[in-house]
Amino acid sequence: MEIPSKYNPANVEQKWYKYWTEQNFFHSEPDEREPYTIVIPPPNVTGVLHMGHMLNNTIQDILVRRARMTGKNACWVPGTDHASIATEAKVVNKLKAEGIDKYDLSREEFLKHAWDWTHKHGGIILEQLKKLGASCDWERTAFTMDEARSESVIKIFIDLFNKGLIYRGVRMVNWDPAAKTALSDEEVVYKEVQSKLYYLKYKIEAPSNSPEGENRKPQYKTARKADYELLKKNAREMRRFSTEAESVLWEILRAKKLGEKFRRQHIINDIIVDFVCLPKKLVIEVDGGYHVDPEIQKLDTLKTGILNELGYKVIRFKNDEVLANIDSVLEAIQEALISPPPGESEGAVTIATTRPETILGDTAVCVNPVDERFKHLIGKRVLVPLINRSIPVIADEYVDMEFGTGCLKITPAHDINDYEIGLRHNLPTIDIFNDNGTLSEAAEIFVGEDRFDVREKIVPELEKSGNLAKVEDYTNKVGYSERTDVAIEPKLSVQWFLKMEELVKPALENVMNDTIHFYPAKFKNIYRHWMGNIKDWCISRQLWWGHQIPVYYFSDGNYFCAESAEEALGQAKEKTGNSNLKIEDLRQDEDVLDTWFSSWLWPISVFDGIREPDNKDINYYYPSSDLVTAPDIIFFWVARMIIAGYEYKDLYPFKNVYFTGMVRDAQRRKMSKSLGNSPDPLNLIEKYGADGVRMGMLLCSPAGGDLLFDESLPQQGSGFATKIWNAFRLVKNWEVSSEIKQPEHSKLAIEWFRNKLSEVVETLNGQFDQFRISEALMTIYTTVRDEFSGWLLEIVKPAYQQPIDAKTHAEVVELFDQLLRLMHPFMPFITEEIWQLLSERKEGESIMVSQMPEAKKYDTGMLAAFENVKEAISGIRNIRKEKNIPNKDALELKVQKGDKGYEAGFDPVLRKLANLSTFDAVEEEVKGAASFRVKSTSFYVPLEGLIDTEEELKKLEEELKYAKGFLNSVMKKLSNERFVNNAPEAVVAKEKAKHADAEANIKMLEERIAGLK
Repeated sequence: MEIPSKYNPANVEQKWYKYWTEQNFFHSEPDEREPYTIVIPPPNVTGVLHMGHMLNNTIQDILVRRARMTGKNACWVPGTDHASIATEAKVVNKLKAEGIDKYDLSREEFLKHAWDWTHKHGGIILEQLKKLGASCDWERTAFTMDEARSESVIKIFIDLFNKGLIYRGVRMVNWDPAAKTALSDEEVVYKEVQSKLYYLKYKIEAPSNSPEGENRKPQYKTARKADYELLKKNAREMRRFSTEAESVLWEILRAKKLGEKFRRQHIINDIIVDFVCLPKKLVIEVDGGYHVDPEIQKLDTLKTGILNELGYKVIRFKNDEVLANIDSVLEAIQEALISPPPGESEGAVTIATTRPETILGDTAVCVNPVDERFKHLIGKRVLVPLINRSIPVIADEYVDMEFGTGCLKITPAHDINDYEIGLRHNLPTIDIFNDNGTLSEAAEIFVGEDRFDVREKIVPELEKSGNLAKVEDYTNKVGYSERTDVAIEPKLSVQWFLKMEELVKPALENVMNDTIHFYPAKFKNIYRHWMGNIKDWCISRQLWWGHQIPVYYFSDGNYFCAESAEEALGQAKEKTGNSNLKIEDLRQDEDVLDTWFSSWLWPISVFDGIREPDNKDINYYYPSSDLVTAPDIIFFWVARMIIAGYEYKDLYPFKNVYFTGMVRDAQRRKMSKSLGNSPDPLNLIEKYGADGVRMGMLLCSPAGGDLLFDESLPQQGSGFATKIWNAFRLVKNWEVSSEIKQPEHSKLAIEWFRNKLSEVVETLNGQFDQFRISEALMTIYTTVRDEFSGWLLEIVKPAYQQPIDAKTHAEVVELFDQLLRLMHPFMPFITEEIWQLLSERKEGESIMVSQMPEAKKYDTGMLAAFENVKEAISGIRNIRKEKNIPNKDALELKVQKGDKGYEAGFDPVLRKLANLSTFDAVEEEVKGAASFRVKSTSFYVPLEGLIDTEEELKKLEEELKYAKGFLNSVMKKLSNERFVNNAPEAVVAKEKAKHADAEANIKMLEERIAGLK
């Protein structure tokens, strides 16, 4: 049989995948075996294979193939998700390119286009998975909008509706202006962006019963007459005891160097202030050391609040601050002289916002009730800039006094927190946005213009009207739609919701008590946090592609939940007693259900367990065994599947959840088309073969840890495939003779490797039990590369152009067969190719349905002994390398046996691999020989006649000279009393150890030199 010199993945992969599918190896039916079930995380029908899919599905395939080979009835259910938002966007764009607007079509016409698109593109990703070697049961392929899944979704909606868990209401939702639909909280991705913080002035409205502006500026007040003389006396005393900082500052202020007149120790409404500029209503306080006292600080805060209420700005400096940098203090005072009081300017209150366009929907300004600066404003009214809508100033503890100016604009229709404040204070809501993100008629100005265009246009208008105080750069987080990548808009909307509070309880409990295991376990905390703070699920979407909500409305406002219009009509007739009602009298809800409302049923619905709760498939395959998924859908999908499992089967949907990491590039960036750092998986498969890519994906992919992908990884996988192929060619091309007796070294090697293989099987079993998939790959990788190819084959390999004995050859083939089975889940194609060629096979046989090797008892003593033999062989090889002794030159070996390190039973292996002419035991050291130790045993290789003695002496004498110089430098340090007495104990101990090592090295070198002489 002619075996190609090079392994060609392209020729092999298509051949064997076709063979596997023709033999129906992937298909499963219930039988007496233990089931092993995995349901695929259904990729979107819009999707094509990317690196994340490659990693996820490689791991699933490894688990399924291994389960199949351990005798389980493995069933891997594939399928796709209809992806409402993404698919509708694709179809809308396709129609737009054809000059067709979605809303020029009827719903039925649009859905026909959507189904046509799905039939054309929806199966692409599944076909691509076949290139990877995915052994899915393709006969069971499901789609979240096929008949079985669609009917299941409708039945569940009706059941939850009838249980009172689904309700309809007006709520603040995340609105996607591009897709024109609501999103759940989990579909919003928060990005850090560079924004602007706009400080806007809202004019304080004069009360209708007072002259314009009468109450805008708090009137100047002084002390009551009865207290004035006492306060005046106190003020004079305070001047006498002024600090140096106060004196320095007063000299500057008194000289009007800042252009304004200041008073010192002035009395304002029973309060003595350090300095005041009355025209600018600015108070300056210089605080001494005693102001750190908490009680004094309380008084300072109270004093500042009273002054603010009277319309004064207050700035404070510490003594040290004034003396250390008087210039910066003066700059601060100068700025305060020209700036308005905090939050208020010439009869205006200042607020800070990142979204100036939303002021058009403001219905209040809010301050914190304990904020002394703004107590005088509570109950007053202000005017919204540009449109002059009169709105109240209210107080609510939600307001953060430290953010911006401490005043908050309230826009209940477009911010969830504002909405909650609005409910508490009975504020009106003004929705200024259309569904597409343009401004509505309610905005009064900029109607029909895009929200971001308005943001650019409104700023100069605010500046022109005198309502813009200042603009600052600001970094904040903005929510974006996961599907369309546009900024979401909080929006009040009528939606359908699912109550979650009671549903989550068993799902939370059974993850926390490890009924369901998470790998890695760190994700339990993330899961617990989300489940413990869960909100009702917004399940409706304003789309046409998806499962239309099964609710039917009548003109009188009543609605009924039913599987069909006919059933809803029957309910209506029964409730109203009106037998004349017709189908035409009702209309179905326009919205569809959230895509995840179908995929949360996936482990049940793929086995038709909703429509037929007691069918043989659901009873056999449910619950599934393992789920492999990315952690970014732990809330979208994993948690909800667990909730559905306990609600509808009273049982978990899977026993284990393995979270993969994110595939990133070498710079730790997430792979994306926009960055151009995501290779095409199919190109990688074409270049390195599916096995090489599968192995490359797993070489550095710990559970839950990010995979830093580099093309060197599949290249390494491809190189490993070549190594396996070369090992196969070596074994297969040996000439075999039945006339030759098995050599002792081969017998020992076979016995050792059988023990080693049992140890490896045990290790692999433990690694798979703990889902340490990458570690398992590394175990089999090093076993093949090092133990099998590097040691076993080297030991049993016959001499050049000599045959191998039949017994050894048969045993090596058997062991190779076992190794191929262990490797098969990781590298299915090359292992099938070699397995089929290694021995004669019958039609219908395949490695993928062969038995996985089982762990057997093994001799740990023998394995440890062989490690010593390997160390001894490596020692001899190092001597050959150091002394330039060719491998063809036989060596003498002398062994001075110790308690450990020498295994007499393995002498034949040592003789073969080290090429020894003699092998003798000695009682004492062999002079002039190269030596090394293994444990307590010393090995000597006499060098006489093998090396140039003069050259070796010269080399050793140079080493000796260096060693003595090193010893001398160490002795100088240790003879220095100052060093020994003052250096840390560990440093001195290290030098003493160097001293001892140097002396031992010198002694050894001198003995070797003496021996050679």
